[in-house]
Amino acid sequence: MKIALIGFGNAGGKIADELFEYQLDSDRELCRAVLAVNTAQTDLAKLDRIPEEDRILIGQTDGRAKGHGVGADPDLGAAVTRQDLHEIENALAEVPIYDVDAFLVVAGLGGGTGSGGAPVLCEKLQDTYEEPVYGLGVLPSSDEGGRATYNAARAFPSFVEATENLIVFDNDAWRGHADSVGGGYDRTNREIAKRIETLLSAGNVGEEISENAMDASDVRRTLGTGGVSSIAYAETGIDRSTYESRGFLNRFRSNGVEEDSDSAKKISGLVRQAVQSRLTLPASVDSAERSLIVVSGPAEEFSRKGLESARRWVEERTDSIEVLAGDSPTPSADVLSVAVIVSNVTEVERIDRLQSQALDAQANVEKQREAREQEIEDLITDDNDEISPV
Repeated sequence: MKIALIGFGNAGGKIADELFEYQLDSDRELCRAVLAVNTAQTDLAKLDRIPEEDRILIGQTDGRAKGHGVGADPDLGAAVTRQDLHEIENALAEVPIYDVDAFLVVAGLGGGTGSGGAPVLCEKLQDTYEEPVYGLGVLPSSDEGGRATYNAARAFPSFVEATENLIVFDNDAWRGHADSVGGGYDRTNREIAKRIETLLSAGNVGEEISENAMDASDVRRTLGTGGVSSIAYAETGIDRSTYESRGFLNRFRSNGVEEDSDSAKKISGLVRQAVQSRLTLPASVDSAERSLIVVSGPAEEFSRKGLESARRWVEERTDSIEVLAGDSPTPSADVLSVAVIVSNVTEVERIDRLQSQALDAQANVEKQREAREQEIEDLITDDNDEISPV
């Protein structure tokens, strides 16, 4: 699959930047085009990989933003985006849409620009193009405060409705206790890039084509459910020195004879390890409508028997026959990796908790506003209201 990648807001831009860099480092070709959109010039200037001509500053003519951000106000972020949609459309006019299988819009949901603007952009993309529009939304961690939680709870349903499928990454589940703020986000951004790259690069034609190669249409089918999805991932190192020792007679592939049982066990074990460990969004996998397994690495490590065993196990685990599985040959890779996406999950405790916390935050905000108004009134008037204002 080849995508047009759009990072929206501060978090979205950083993740898009990391994903673009990961693509270059892994010699894969996922991003046919990449854009970063923001209301703050300083955030755009901090990006490392996305070319400057592909960084779009919106809100310059809006008196409330003026290129300095929207102050964590998603309503302002949405309004500024609507005003300047033409700026983004002009940039997209340079994108070779004929060579793009899908759009991926990335945004953090705790701020203002991404949480407010990304759904607006996705709606416009859906109206303009035939290609599917996917989202990648990042939930804020608890230590980011009540405002971020409230913004995320408001932005979440809008982002889901505006996209064909929203892949979610939960910072609360991934930030380590020993992480610094910046270091923690840098690490999680790399984890996001690794998973998205492995999953969506499937089907891109490279130096080798496997009999079980995944196709972009398989990815589109799995993500065509709507709703919310989560990605599982696992990897293991490989020893290239063992390739020569295997010999042609010791490793028959896909020809009705016997495959290498060690490779089959490795593939099946990695898939189980992935699904049973941390997902990008903790969820009950048996609530998923569809699933997709992608194995990536040197073709010598692949096993059709292992892939079929893994597919059957995921079918049992998700209680669904809608499970696709394939591989993505990457000759230069030094690890064997698997990505499993569970699509349209409906049992997600984190979302329930987010909404509950947001309701509490909203009630506190309203209560504090009422108290504040009374305190201000008490401050500016005398006790008996005997002084007449000028």
